[in-house]
Amino acid sequence: MSEQRYELLVGLHVTDQDSYTRYRQEMKPMLDAHGGCFAYDFTIDQVLVSRAEHPINRLFVISFPSEAARKAFFSDPAYRKVRDEWFAPAVAGATIISTWLTDVMQ
Repeated sequence: MSEQRYELLVGLHVTDQDSYTRYRQEMKPMLDAHGGCFAYDFTIDQVLVSRAEHPINRLFVISFPSEAARKAFFSDPAYRKVRDEWFAPAVAGATIISTWLTDVMQ
């Protein structure tokens, strides 16, 4: 049996690792509450080709049960507060590289 998930591939330019780590800790319970998770998460040191207008040193896939769940998470006022406090000063650039629906085996 499988379920469909709405996923995003995101590239970031993290400039303050400590603040970014705190952001991830603070947002995780909210992400869980919206049915979201990180399917993949990488730190990278070399990008060979990129259309982003900023360097990329962090790459991840964030997964939600639906696009509606993604929208609800990113518009949640509690999440927005954490994002403003910890993400904004830690990340100099963010690019959504791709979005898609995927089948996940249960």
